[in-house]
Amino acid sequence: MLSRTPGRFAVLFILVTILLDAITFGILVPVLPALITELTGEPLGKAATYNGLLMFIHAFMQFIFAPIFGNLSDRFGRRPVLLISMSMFGINYIVMGLATSVTWLFIGKLFAGIAGGTVTTANAYIADISNAENRAKNFALISAAMGLGFILGPTIGGILGEYGTRVPLFFAAFLAFINLIYGFFILPETLKKEDRRNFSWARANTIGTFKQMKNFPIVFALFGVLIFHLSAQVSHPSVWAFYTMLKFDWSVQQVGFSLSVYGCMTLFVQGFAIGYIVKRIGEEKTAMIGLITASICFIGFASSTEGWMIYAWLIPGGFAGLALPSIRSIMSKQVPPNRQGELQGAITSIQSFVAMFAPLMMTQIFNTFTDKSFSYYIPGAPFYTSGVIIFIAFILFLRCLKLNKESES
Repeated sequence: MLSRTPGRFAVLFILVTILLDAITFGILVPVLPALITELTGEPLGKAATYNGLLMFIHAFMQFIFAPIFGNLSDRFGRRPVLLISMSMFGINYIVMGLATSVTWLFIGKLFAGIAGGTVTTANAYIADISNAENRAKNFALISAAMGLGFILGPTIGGILGEYGTRVPLFFAAFLAFINLIYGFFILPETLKKEDRRNFSWARANTIGTFKQMKNFPIVFALFGVLIFHLSAQVSHPSVWAFYTMLKFDWSVQQVGFSLSVYGCMTLFVQGFAIGYIVKRIGEEKTAMIGLITASICFIGFASSTEGWMIYAWLIPGGFAGLALPSIRSIMSKQVPPNRQGELQGAITSIQSFVAMFAPLMMTQIFNTFTDKSFSYYIPGAPFYTSGVIIFIAFILFLRCLKLNKESES
């Protein structure tokens, strides 16, 4: 067994954990439309609304449990919380793979939502082992590992999905338990005992967490930027497969390949380019580039009239991945070591809150604008909506920067 003392390989350890986690999630994306239509008998437009409800259940549970897991990791360390999260993910995929009705998909998503503490704790883990110089780069590596997972996951899901809609789910469960074994034997602890603090239920809930974060005005202001940014980004997982299948008649494999291309660009940007860009222009300008690029590319996705046009926007779209790691790094610098788990729990709660309602909104927009009885047929409506929303996030971010400079002066 390798030493569990955190050292220079600690980043690699957590990146492998996140990579396997992302692969299991990505495997599900290409096969969900077929699985939902198989269990419900509904057409793609209506099936998309079921997907929105599944994402709501997942996000609601994550909204409840993310601050609890974040505070538990501040008390007991990152490693045990990560192991619990990994085991819950494995249970989720087994339940979904055995589903005989759509109800079982919802039950599986309950476990997946509880397991959402993985990303929360992983980001706190990265904060533990980072300094001011490499913090943005290390946060970007987390996103890059997730990007690589979205390269491999959808590709694997698309290939295995040709052998049956359940096959990718059981393979995802297998990977989840491999991840658990890896974490048990390899993953080191990073939170020193002297940096731990007592668990408090007053902090281990979303309202309590946000009350505590009000002590950090810049962090609290940036929460608003995250809400708009993440509301736009959720259009990818909620309607991408349904949109491309309906508008361009893509197969499961084609959907998986397109997501892999996007994942490759995200990996390049967050794994390599962001360190250079942040060093040259700083985190604030890097985040601005990410936000405005995302807004433009969403409009591009919606406006595409041929399938090949999607790829013309997917390539520059990878630079949208500059935004979240840069904003997360700016926020992390404002918070002391024994509050990092609390901060990351708050951020995950925001992600979960957005993921409860944004997918419902995006899938309903998609269903409405693809309904033949509706006056306007615009399959790309969710992406037009996302382009506008993320531009609002860009404006709010500029406002936050102005307030920060005013407070410093």
